[in-house]
Amino acid sequence: MNKIIIILQSVLAIVLLSSFSIQKLETCSLTIEVDELRNSKGTVLFALYNRDDSFPDEYYKKYFKKLTGKIVNGASSVTFENLPEGKYAVNILHDENNDGKIKKGIILPKEGIGFSNFKSIGFSNRPTFAKSSFSLLSDIKIKVKILYL
Repeated sequence: MNKIIIILQSVLAIVLLSSFSIQKLETCSLTIEVDELRNSKGTVLFALYNRDDSFPDEYYKKYFKKLTGKIVNGASSVTFENLPEGKYAVNILHDENNDGKIKKGIILPKEGIGFSNFKSIGFSNRPTFAKSSFSLLSDIKIKVKILYL
């Protein structure tokens, strides 16, 4: 009797485990390029965001992932690998003095900044996650304009 119960439990376990399908998460890569940097000093900080409440992030502390790119001939690029499909926004800093922070004048930044989907910024055109975000559903490459204010 014990052998029959063990066999039935084993068969039941196999049936239950085989009925669960393991769903593979799709991952993507995102390549971000910047050019027309005003000089080749410092590095370029690429911050990637996936939540509305984290963007914009003036102090670069709420990012999902962050990479630093070297500058070669006034341009830089990085690739974020193994990203889950979803909505993302990009915030970039031409960190000329390599301190990881935006160097500011009285109000405006003295170093170059950039946001996905933005060619210019101003008081009436400020970056938000809704305006800057894009859907990542496959491997893509985007170009972001660096703005010097």
